Amino acid sequence: MKVLLVGSGGREHAMAAALSRSPLLDQLLIGPGNAGTASLGENVLLSISDIPGIVSLAEDRSIDLVIVGPEAPLAEGLTDELKIAGIPVFGPSQSAARIESSKSWAKQLMARHGVPTAGFATFHNEQESLQHIHALDEGSIVVKADGLAAGKGVIIAGSRKEASKAVTDMMHGGMFGDAGATVVIEECMTGPEVSVFAFVDGQTVSNEVAACDYKRAYDGDIGPNTGGMGAYTPPEFWTPELAMQVRAEILEPIATAMDAEGASFTGTLYAGLMLTESGPRVIEFNCRFGDPEAQVVLSRLETDLLEIALAAANGKLDQIDVQWNDQAAVCVVMASGGYPGSYETGKPISGLASISGDTEVFHAGTVEAEDGTVLTAGGRVLDVVARGSDIFEARTTAYAITQAINFEGVEYRRDIATRAVKSPAP
Repeated sequence: MKVLLVGSGGREHAMAAALSRSPLLDQLLIGPGNAGTASLGENVLLSISDIPGIVSLAEDRSIDLVIVGPEAPLAEGLTDELKIAGIPVFGPSQSAARIESSKSWAKQLMARHGVPTAGFATFHNEQESLQHIHALDEGSIVVKADGLAAGKGVIIAGSRKEASKAVTDMMHGGMFGDAGATVVIEECMTGPEVSVFAFVDGQTVSNEVAACDYKRAYDGDIGPNTGGMGAYTPPEFWTPELAMQVRAEILEPIATAMDAEGASFTGTLYAGLMLTESGPRVIEFNCRFGDPEAQVVLSRLETDLLEIALAAANGKLDQIDVQWNDQAAVCVVMASGGYPGSYETGKPISGLASISGDTEVFHAGTVEAEDGTVLTAGGRVLDVVARGSDIFEARTTAYAITQAINFEGVEYRRDIATRAVKSPAP
């Protein structure tokens, strides 16, 4: 099979690595890819926002299956256009991608079908938003931009004053552009957070897998939100009983609801959950693998990823037995100095030859210079992933490799997965 994987980050490098192990694969194209994906297939020059260009490339290169990594082209209707052209694709339609691209649509869908989530209200008008906030009890309030904001469109305000400022910044100040023209104001839930992933084909939901990620920039969960600074799997609190509850109360009901409302979902469904005192509740849904969660959970996937994607694209996911192994995995994200704010790029990276054993380094923001030197090219640069029999072993290995890699201004958190082990940080 000839496969086109759309995307350029660490998630796509991890997906490319999994796809490259498939006996079904003859040729893998990654568009646009990065310095890491180049060793797994052919990087092709394209923009993930150029929907017609992607369709034309798939037609010109006789692609048998397109797999879409990031959310933006899904929200823009890439899947729909590929299907019109007769090209099989793994990824939800534009209508189904609203589960991520419109938080208000997703919340209303959950409310209609009894999927547990935080209480909420949606506003298109700044003044009405502010009036709603001032009518709430004093305390923490969650303010979300309705649209896509690269994983950063959520502000947890500690007071009504902070929440009001967040609304004004979004709706009047343009903090998140058009994504913040509509806001969702929610009650603030408390409890451990967990990311749960399953492959979905209409009403068919595969066996799920869980991971925990770290959004804040600095140790101790402080600093600005980022796209993700690390992840680990399995969570220390994840049990078969909890998995069954999440499947029965959240994953299967939302798949059934979307199918019933004419927005049938095909692809990777990502449920971001909070385990509250009253049970698991949805923080948000995403329409693709998380990043960097994909980097750890794909290391546990026993079933052929290409076989899964092909079956789902053809409406035959119910014929695939998706299995995840019990190994632990830890990911540490190495970022450019200043991320998620302003940062410099073009810094040479050293130490990549130190990779060995149950360790992989996925490229998130890199380019290869003409002389073969790998240079930084983004905020999140590398994802160091190590596997082990438990979190402690995987974490120890991940940090040993992280400390052997270097580039000017490198920053990374040193507390990834500490809460899952009793041993001190390395």
